[in-house]
Amino acid sequence: MEKNPRVLFVIHDLYQDDNNFPLGPAYLAAVLKKNNIDVQIYCQDVFHYTNDELSKYLEENEFILIGVGFLAARFKETIELLCNNINKYKKNAWLILGSHGPSPIPEYILKTTRADIVVVGEAEETIVELAKCKISNGNLSKIKGIAYSENNEMIINERRQPIKNLDLIPFPEWSLFPIEKYKTCLKLFNASDQDNTLSISTTRGCINKCNFCYRMEKGIRIRSVKNVIDEIKMLYNNYGINYFLTYDELFVYSKKWIKDFLNELKNNSLKIKFSCNARVDLFDEEIAVLLKECGCQFLNFGMESSDQNVLNIMKKRTTTEQNIKAAEITRNVGIGLGLNFIWGNIGDTEESLRNNVDLIKKYNTYDQIRTIRPVTPYPGCDLYYEAIKKGLLEGPEEFFNKFKNSDLLTVNFTGIDNDKFYELLFNANKELIIDHYLHTTKDINAEKKLINDFYELYFKKNLKFRGARNYNKNNNIQN
Repeated sequence: MEKNPRVLFVIHDLYQDDNNFPLGPAYLAAVLKKNNIDVQIYCQDVFHYTNDELSKYLEENEFILIGVGFLAARFKETIELLCNNINKYKKNAWLILGSHGPSPIPEYILKTTRADIVVVGEAEETIVELAKCKISNGNLSKIKGIAYSENNEMIINERRQPIKNLDLIPFPEWSLFPIEKYKTCLKLFNASDQDNTLSISTTRGCINKCNFCYRMEKGIRIRSVKNVIDEIKMLYNNYGINYFLTYDELFVYSKKWIKDFLNELKNNSLKIKFSCNARVDLFDEEIAVLLKECGCQFLNFGMESSDQNVLNIMKKRTTTEQNIKAAEITRNVGIGLGLNFIWGNIGDTEESLRNNVDLIKKYNTYDQIRTIRPVTPYPGCDLYYEAIKKGLLEGPEEFFNKFKNSDLLTVNFTGIDNDKFYELLFNANKELIIDHYLHTTKDINAEKKLINDFYELYFKKNLKFRGARNYNKNNNIQN
């Protein structure tokens, strides 16, 4: 083994210009560095390096571990071929896969990618143990939270408990990443040309688990206000970051935390902007005013449906009245509003789609183009296992064969035939697009192009379409 063993994290390409900073690998890099293990980062996302270029890089370098994290949506499109290339040129390194994509289905992922190890769940402690195990030729059976193959047998070790105290995790190792690229490629609501944006995480988890959620850990864990403020100060002072995209499933959880956060921003003379996610049942006017004063520019609500029966079936644990109240409060306080709806869950009908469209049009603040996506039963979520139970899916292989795009139908839970499903969804999104441009730029050409993009996607399966809200570098706006 080489004197200074190195770990490589490959940030796979998303084939787009608006790339979030990869917090997961940055946290893993930080804990490895703390344990005196060198780390290299290979950013295919912002530089769009090809797999051939990566292969050449692997030929010229030696690593003990090569890590790739991904979501299920990217598996067929990107990960399979990427793993095939890494396996050809990894030499003696272990190829390790992690994040939400492989965690629920490690056996399938190991089999199809020929990776050496899948990390199941959070990886900050696991990655350090894996690196030390590789260096010392240790025993993988002693490491919690992994799946691997040994003598043609799939082995899944005991799950590792999530880290309870998030303050113990070192800050992301930003120094290894091309921050100049990341901080300028995201164009968020109300961002000026002088604003620099980066992702930050203040919580992990959520108080709920909807039937389409594929997160495996239960509950929510929250960093201390001081810990978050220290990170914001470091990002501001070292990299000029003043606009923060909170990467939390649920930022708005504790009113006391938000009050303390506001006080510490004032005490440290920090004036920031940020975008965050909230639940309608944990939201009121006082919280909205506090968030506004903290610098919140945009609030995303996963309202999901205007139909109470559908909300109940998806285990949302919210009401349509709470959805409406949250929209009204946010709009009145003057924070940008993200109205997020899906359609096609169990219980959805033509009427529920119609009501979703009406609700969006009534409360829309037109800060972004709002469109409606079909629900996707990603592996690991309750809806995925319900699809298997109902005979709509056989397992992960059929899911990945059917899944083409998160704007397309993967499994139909409605009883409406697929052609009619797409006709209804196309007409709904066409109406929302026309309404958006009517209230904003009145750009007929942009309106027609976007409508045509949806038509090409739904009826001609043009998979290049990336959705209505992707950053367009040519006109410098986020739709």
